[in-house]
Amino acid sequence: MQIPARYNGPPGSGNGGWSAGTFAEAAGASVDGRAYVVTLRVPPPLATELTLTGGKVLDPAGTLVAEVAADADAGAGVPVADPAEAGPYPGLSAHPFPGCYVCGPEHPTGLRIFPGPLPDGRMAATWDVPAEVTVPLMWAALDCPGGWSALQSGRTFVLGRIAVAVDALPAPGDRCVVVGTAVSAEGRKAVVDSTVYGQDGTRHARARATWIALDPVS
Repeated sequence: MQIPARYNGPPGSGNGGWSAGTFAEAAGASVDGRAYVVTLRVPPPLATELTLTGGKVLDPAGTLVAEVAADADAGAGVPVADPAEAGPYPGLSAHPFPGCYVCGPEHPTGLRIFPGPLPDGRMAATWDVPAEVTVPLMWAALDCPGGWSALQSGRTFVLGRIAVAVDALPAPGDRCVVVGTAVSAEGRKAVVDSTVYGQDGTRHARARATWIALDPVS
């Protein structure tokens, strides 16, 4: 399996959510509500043949890229919200990775999920579903809206671990709502939850993720 170059996150590496979803799908994750968890050990390399063996994702040199496990805790989900009540997306004025496939305003063919803050601290965004809908795509959609709940602190975070349960896939062309919220923060770690809702309010997928700050604690 490979992470195609268009599914990038930080420069030179795969988007954490899309990459994790690809690894989880290879391990058996599907559209059945069962949660899988992926722990990223190094930035997922782009356009590189990766193998899954015994729950471990390895690159050609044998470097451990990620670990995958089933029967994980994907959180209880975040209550649905109206994105029209959210403030402006902070990533339009300051973004650590503006070319990110999911939330980067400079990615020419990305998902363009731009979450804004709600008064209660949650983040909410609309998502216009593209023509091809897959399990990795759902993992990607859940990734950054949760992460921006941590990025609101002004520190730069990257995804370290994400657990996702997918109940259903939206139809191409649907306008979904993605909601994220911070659960806890300690030191360099922030735990966040996120949920994708269909345009009729049905929950499609939920996630619980741990994000790691790149900058030192002052």
